[in-house]
Amino acid sequence: MTNQTTDLIIIGSGPGGYRAAQYAAEQGLGVVIIEQEHAGGTCLNCGCIPTKTLCHSAEVADTMRRSSQFGIVGGDSFTIDFQQVMARKQTIVESLRHNVEMLMQAPGITLASGHAQFADPHTIVVGDDSYSAPHIIIATGSESAVPPIEGINQPHVIDSTQMLSLGQLPRNLCIIGAGVIGMEFASAFSSFGCNVSVVEFQDECLPAIDTDVARRVRQTISRRGVSFYMQSAVTSIGADTVTFERKGKTQTIEADTVLIATGRKPRTEGLQLEMAGVEYSRRGITVDHHYRTTQPHIFAIGDVNGLQMLAHAATYQGLHAVDTLLGRTTDAPHPPVPAAVFTHPQAAAVGPTQQQCTAEGIAVECRKAGFRANGMAAAMGETDGLLKLIVSTDDRRILACHVCGPHAADIVQEVTALIASRATIDDLHRIIHIHPTLGEILQEV
Repeated sequence: MTNQTTDLIIIGSGPGGYRAAQYAAEQGLGVVIIEQEHAGGTCLNCGCIPTKTLCHSAEVADTMRRSSQFGIVGGDSFTIDFQQVMARKQTIVESLRHNVEMLMQAPGITLASGHAQFADPHTIVVGDDSYSAPHIIIATGSESAVPPIEGINQPHVIDSTQMLSLGQLPRNLCIIGAGVIGMEFASAFSSFGCNVSVVEFQDECLPAIDTDVARRVRQTISRRGVSFYMQSAVTSIGADTVTFERKGKTQTIEADTVLIATGRKPRTEGLQLEMAGVEYSRRGITVDHHYRTTQPHIFAIGDVNGLQMLAHAATYQGLHAVDTLLGRTTDAPHPPVPAAVFTHPQAAAVGPTQQQCTAEGIAVECRKAGFRANGMAAAMGETDGLLKLIVSTDDRRILACHVCGPHAADIVQEVTALIASRATIDDLHRIIHIHPTLGEILQEV
């Protein structure tokens, strides 16, 4: 067994890992980054990027079907080549993966392939090789969480990774779970022509989004043909059926394909964290404000710490971890983290929901505006949207923004900058927005 000594070891090459490696190398550190599968991690290969590629193809399909409202003839004869859609998805994934692989060839970075496990608090073993460093970052991401449901091990019951490799469209698709993954696939595959049903245990979809906005998203997608069964607990999965309990009654629906979208869990298995003295639970690796584990020289970033399962959160945490090990960080609050759901229409949010503010005793004023009166939304034929701004009644600071509608993510990004700068509703009032744009909806509130 050979041993290599370096300044920093990073386990996992997803957005958090490879961006941290790039940044650390730029600061003069020698970095070994270890990946057991494909460069780019879950997000690039079987998560954010391929899913959003399908969502965009689905949005184009919806627009083509509605082409007659724009004075364009031929929408009724529009057909989808699913194999071509999937081929485009794979081309994009492989192109971006190649870019990450090239990035990992930069001076100061060594990419090692294989499964990593701790031998001691400073040593990682990969196959017949071992690596030692004064600092280690764990960025192993997450994996699908599988609930204990009768019949869940059948071949037609799949997770999101398998969903992205389908060779043909399902006829009747049942999605168990109405979180981000479930809602994005429901929106996309309904647009592709599938008969889609969503079964969800909670009262409403998208729990991280304000209830008013989440309800609007669900209602809009419902009008496009998706059937939702809320407050429903799946009891069994048959060869071509899904059975669930809903409000005291048993219901059964047809499904030749069942997608399990009940969330993700931190990927810690096989790391041998005990050998390093790193504490963890089923919720993820325990970290402090600077993403240090119970061993101060070991950091855990991204999905594996269970704090915020978002690619851009992992990127931020990775950069923060590098700054911390270089002695450059303070105890200042972390910036707000926005999130988006690429359904059609989009949903996006930054900051707490109205329900969370109420539960925490925070006095707020909620301001709403619809998309219907916005000139750009009307020109786009996308007027079914809602924006909700949450403002502190004490100092008029903007605390949160929740949106559903076209380009919701772009609108929320602007509000994220305002929240980070501690802006008030009066500051927003004085900002000039280009006309006509969707951003003008912010001025309506």
